[in-house]
Amino acid sequence: MNPVTTSAFDLPDHLTRKADPTLIAGDERHFAAIAESLEQSIADLSDRLDAERRAPGGIGQEAMDRDMEIHRLTARLRALRRFGLDLCLGHIVSADNPDPVYIGRLGLTDSAGRRLLLDWRSPAAEPFFGATHANPMGLASRRRYRWTRGRISDYWDEVFTSDGFEGHQAALDDQSAFIASLGSSRSPRMRDVLATIAADQDAIIRAGSRGALVVDGGPGTGKTVVALHRAAYLLYSDPRLGHRRGGVLFVGPHQPYLAYVADVLPSLGEEGVQTCTLRDLVPECATAPPQDDPDVARLKSSARLVSAIDAAVRFYEDPPTAGMEVTAPWSEVWIDADDWAVAFDAPDPGTPHNEAREVIWDELLTIILDKHDDEEVPEDLLRRSLRRDEDLRTTLERAWPLIDAADLVGDLWSVPAYLRLCAPWLQPDEVRALQRSDAQAWTVSDLPFLDAARHRLGDPEATRRQRREHAALEVEREQMAAVIDDLIAADDDFEGVVTMLRHPDLRENLVDEAAVRRTDPDLLVGPFAHVVVDEAQELTDAEWQMLLQRCPSRSFTIVGDRAQARHGFTESWQERLERIGLDRINLASLNINYRTPEEVMAEAEPIIRAVLPNANVPTSIRSSDIPVIHGSVSDLDSILDSWLDAHADGIACVIGTGGIEAGTFRATSRVRSLTPELSKGLEFDLVVLIDPEAFGKGIEGAVDRYVAMTRATQQLVILTSS
Repeated sequence: MNPVTTSAFDLPDHLTRKADPTLIAGDERHFAAIAESLEQSIADLSDRLDAERRAPGGIGQEAMDRDMEIHRLTARLRALRRFGLDLCLGHIVSADNPDPVYIGRLGLTDSAGRRLLLDWRSPAAEPFFGATHANPMGLASRRRYRWTRGRISDYWDEVFTSDGFEGHQAALDDQSAFIASLGSSRSPRMRDVLATIAADQDAIIRAGSRGALVVDGGPGTGKTVVALHRAAYLLYSDPRLGHRRGGVLFVGPHQPYLAYVADVLPSLGEEGVQTCTLRDLVPECATAPPQDDPDVARLKSSARLVSAIDAAVRFYEDPPTAGMEVTAPWSEVWIDADDWAVAFDAPDPGTPHNEAREVIWDELLTIILDKHDDEEVPEDLLRRSLRRDEDLRTTLERAWPLIDAADLVGDLWSVPAYLRLCAPWLQPDEVRALQRSDAQAWTVSDLPFLDAARHRLGDPEATRRQRREHAALEVEREQMAAVIDDLIAADDDFEGVVTMLRHPDLRENLVDEAAVRRTDPDLLVGPFAHVVVDEAQELTDAEWQMLLQRCPSRSFTIVGDRAQARHGFTESWQERLERIGLDRINLASLNINYRTPEEVMAEAEPIIRAVLPNANVPTSIRSSDIPVIHGSVSDLDSILDSWLDAHADGIACVIGTGGIEAGTFRATSRVRSLTPELSKGLEFDLVVLIDPEAFGKGIEGAVDRYVAMTRATQQLVILTSS
């Protein structure tokens, strides 16, 4: 299809009245202009990107700026190619100006500078999401589009003024675009929700980034939608959060969730957000099982116990108390306990333990050089000689050894005396409970301790890597100096560019340090300018320390529902977050359930209220007119087959505690199988629960049943074995 010559509208027969040219002719003209501008923009960006890639790489800051420009152009080009006309979400018409303003996922101008699309995150676009009949925000009307395979399959008009109905009647529906879109079928990836943000959600998305904002809401209130859009919005609107300042980290509950939302941020015009789960922050625990001993899990959930990591490291930072004689080829020097103490105090506060040893080495050599009385010996020669002194090196390595994080944490769980020394408040029975025969048999509860140890220790290979890089840089400098000297020697008249090579600063800048440093950075180490945490009610105090470590600014968006906490959440958000170290806490509540039909909520609400009478159960505003079905597990295959036959689109999910053995059921692209815990944060058209009473007792079992039931957007089926 050529979008310039083909209609942007592909309305089904029953919407013929909406195809009236008086309703859509203006849109058609505007979409033609958008298509032309997109084609031109893609061509221009492609040419600019090719030119940047062909240009000399440069060195230092010049090379960095070139790489940043290539990254920017590539991201913009990818975003424009990702969409066609469906970059446009809709348009708004203000009460004092009849010309529509079109709202897009990205901003777009034509070659003459005329604004064709206004970025949804800009302040001027706020009424597109925030206007209500109670507060129209200066609008006369608003139009939203539904796109299907690159063309408009439906659209809706909302009128905010009493005299604005003329010319809109055919496009006005009984339900708004927002409510109508909620009934659309799910897909394996989160559906495109940008055009259907509600006013209460938009207000939270656009809230400031200072401090911690808690978004509290029950199932179906759009918490995840808010979290994702807020990440994209903050990067666009707040210069303090830009990629050069740390950027934004988005933390989800599990990998199926991250796969589900993977397309959302790019569709919002933002590709620079790092996404992960807590497990991704610690490679050792990528496949670690949950902690099966509840007492050990409780002990390891404590932020105070995580603080024992610092004491565990300080145990290995004890300067020698005895002096020693250091013998060099030219003299003998005595260093005493005070000299060692000065060297051990040299690293700046916060320097990781393993990386600090090189600082101590340099300070120790400086102390020895100050005591050395033979000024004729070159300093670099003396330093190299001292570094080869076996006694000096052995003494330092014993007093300040390089330590691996896994070894350090493993020692805490296998050496009782070491744990008692580092955590003296623990009772003897608690120390015994934390010990295990396989010190490094990691569980999820070990995540915070391994992470804290990695931050406190740093990379044990850092020192050796620094030495290799230093040696490589010296070789690079010597080679560059030789080339420059040859060029100068060949310059007969000592004029022109060659003369500039004599300047020492220029010589140093010609050395490409970036080419020497080959180690790829860990993108999840941080620090980040802002962190968004979804399903935050599940985090323990110890796990929160992992995120606080990565966000020194304490700028957080915290999304969750206390009623969905599997292990209970009896305190307030304020109490929980203040205890783990946050202040400046603001709370925003979402109380409208846009996703879950009334029929499903009527079945789910008593489940959670039985264990949490004060649960924040949201009010559902839509009905599917499909009753909840109860049956036998033996009916599973026939239920799925019937549903698949009746629905060409959509996703079903079978939720149970383990392997589902009934009939011939097999997971497919349209029928998934998950545990209750892994279903959290997801949504499906049909949800089939298998033996929900087997999910467990008490709060954990009730929460799992409540969460699983409320994943349904159309129909819920509950099957039991008996």
